[in-house]
Amino acid sequence: MKRIFCCVALILSCLSPLAFAAQAPQNQDAEPPIAAKTQVDINKADAATLALALDGVGMAKAQDIIAHRDKIGGFKSLEDLEQVRGIGPATIARNRDRILISPKE
Repeated sequence: MKRIFCCVALILSCLSPLAFAAQAPQNQDAEPPIAAKTQVDINKADAATLALALDGVGMAKAQDIIAHRDKIGGFKSLEDLEQVRGIGPATIARNRDRILISPKE
């Protein structure tokens, strides 16, 4: 009986710090991730940069953006981006403040 009590006490003493750590309040004033505040030029960025900076855009969609950009010679407006498969008005609206469009050089 004494061994069981000791084992239970040992387990509880190990778990207590974990329980307090799980209940710790999160810092609400923390800065957003870099990707959340980064602007990206869709006429110059590579696929990895697009995937990182744009919400709802993974590597496959980023590669589709680049393929379409190469096909049309560069984007002139945000509406041109809607022609890319998988990019719709909702995706553009979520990323409107992150997207830059440089003029064709």
